[in-house]
Amino acid sequence: MSQTDDQAILDVRDLAVHFHLDEGIVRAVNGVGFRLRPGRSIAIVGESGCGKTVSAFAILRILAATARIVSGEMRFRREDGSWVDLAGLAPNSRAMRAIRGGDVAMVFQEPMTAFSPVHTISNQIAEAIRLHQEATAEAAGRRVVELLRQVGIPDAEARAGAYPFQLSGGMRQRAMIAMALACHPRILIADEPTTALDVTIQAQVLRLIKRMQAELGLALILITHDLAVVSHMVDHVHVMYLGRVVEEGPVASLFDEPLHPYTRALLRSIPRLSGERQKLVSIEGSVPDPFTIPGGCPFHPRCPDRIEGRCDRRVPAFVEVAAGRRVSCFLHSDDEATPHGGDRA
Repeated sequence: MSQTDDQAILDVRDLAVHFHLDEGIVRAVNGVGFRLRPGRSIAIVGESGCGKTVSAFAILRILAATARIVSGEMRFRREDGSWVDLAGLAPNSRAMRAIRGGDVAMVFQEPMTAFSPVHTISNQIAEAIRLHQEATAEAAGRRVVELLRQVGIPDAEARAGAYPFQLSGGMRQRAMIAMALACHPRILIADEPTTALDVTIQAQVLRLIKRMQAELGLALILITHDLAVVSHMVDHVHVMYLGRVVEEGPVASLFDEPLHPYTRALLRSIPRLSGERQKLVSIEGSVPDPFTIPGGCPFHPRCPDRIEGRCDRRVPAFVEVAAGRRVSCFLHSDDEATPHGGDRA
């Protein structure tokens, strides 16, 4: 194993997660890797079902009972500079529980299901504070009100005593962000944080996340299928398809010159406000059944640039083609991937 990047706070290598179901094995994540530095931001993008959220759940060790981490490392650097492999910690161990919610926090996609419906917002955020910090009930309550004000919820004292169903979708998402920030995390994972919101509230929530990241010095992992959101939010992009990272690079260069056919197809599907009006271009076909992932490059059945006899038989390696730009495609390299897709993202 190569030496871990000294500047990284999180270093994920060759992560593979499989779900063992009655119908068979779902290989949801197949050799994913990425590196996150303190205060920086990355995005993991792709269609639904490509393994984005499963990768995040693996980091927090909140996978379903049917899931298994079958390979890989998720090395997290503690504040004292020491490293711990999250994949080697038991999900309910004291060490993992201290990291989850303390050092690494998550804004879930749907706060209505993430929050308990029978406890107030204050009860739930205060519980997290008291679990990770030495605080009295009164101090935790004051901290809750302070957090709700910080994320822009009006009349924070009254809203703190509300139940989740009594808040609007935008307020619930702000309360979820407040809960994630309650224990001063060093990494914030935002999983599709604006999916259920209208466009005006989406913009407000994204600006809030960006502001909180800047003010608190957070490292951010943004999970989304919306490349239009990515362009304004992160420094670096990882494009996933069927459990693999197929391309990664700095956001500006990836948007200006996408290398993988899948990335190009995603970018073509973004509506444009300027220029000649054109019909949106859809990606041919659909994501395959997770039980029957095609052989070779997983994108080849939908790829307009596939090379017959090569793309359908071999998995391309993840190779560096320019400074900070890596891609898994035979259009850019004839190298073949190692088992489990263990190429380095």
